[in-house]
Amino acid sequence: MTTLAIEVSGLTKQYDNLTAVKGATFSVPRGIICGFVGPNGAGKTTTIRMLLGLISPTSGSARVLGESVSDPEKYLAYVGALIEGPAFYPALSGSENLRVLATMGGFPINRVEELITLVGLGGRGGDKYKTYSLGMKQRLGIAAALLPNPALLILDEPTNGLDPEGIQEVRDLLKKLASEGTTVFVSSHLLSEIEIISEHLVMLRKGEVVFAGPIEELLLNQKPMIIVRTEREEDLQKVTELAIADGHRASIRSGEAHIEGPHEWAATLNKKAFAAGITLAQLTPTLPNLEETFFEMTGGK
Repeated sequence: MTTLAIEVSGLTKQYDNLTAVKGATFSVPRGIICGFVGPNGAGKTTTIRMLLGLISPTSGSARVLGESVSDPEKYLAYVGALIEGPAFYPALSGSENLRVLATMGGFPINRVEELITLVGLGGRGGDKYKTYSLGMKQRLGIAAALLPNPALLILDEPTNGLDPEGIQEVRDLLKKLASEGTTVFVSSHLLSEIEIISEHLVMLRKGEVVFAGPIEELLLNQKPMIIVRTEREEDLQKVTELAIADGHRASIRSGEAHIEGPHEWAATLNKKAFAAGITLAQLTPTLPNLEETFFEMTGGK
């Protein structure tokens, strides 16, 4: 049996004049949680659709659980997926919806109540789907993806609509599944969450893979940052100009100046800002994290 859950080589998808995915190459080992990130329009959903056999690649190849995506019938029975939001019958209860799917898919009916409890819907399985909140609908979608007891679970924004408690529950669930041998391939825009739960990462930009491998390896290669807030927001530009003049890369995001440089340079920046008549409200040296790295590698778009 192959040690890889997903193996992609030169995968490309062309739509007329648009190349949605261009020469993607990456692999995902079995039994881990792998984050799949990239800006909107980077090609994540297109890639997932090719992995699930929903659309065919223009060129290149991919294997899922050792089988080619050109023969999805050979592996889909061992794959669970939640993409672009779950679809259920509004007038049926959560449990009834899962029973319908289990019957159609030939899965054991007795797994339904077990999964209802597993995803945190215990006591609500008998309620009609149309009464569910967005978070509850998302949980039921995850339960549906788990019906085949999959070797590979592919999730697109699984924590969409969940409150912090719900996000924690999904986090614990995915970690539990991975510890039991299930490979989890999860696409999300919550980079802090991906950093917490994932061991491995695939990052796309404009349809191309810009990184694939252990998250630890990615972060170790990044330079330290200094985060700056000023008393007057209009002074942020002056701060970045000071940094750039001293040979440091700098940008402004979300009302903060993000400056690439060693932590000891923070004291120098503080002195330069004071001399320029700028009052700093925050000056925080920080270690590289996934969000900083993501913006750096994708251009923040």
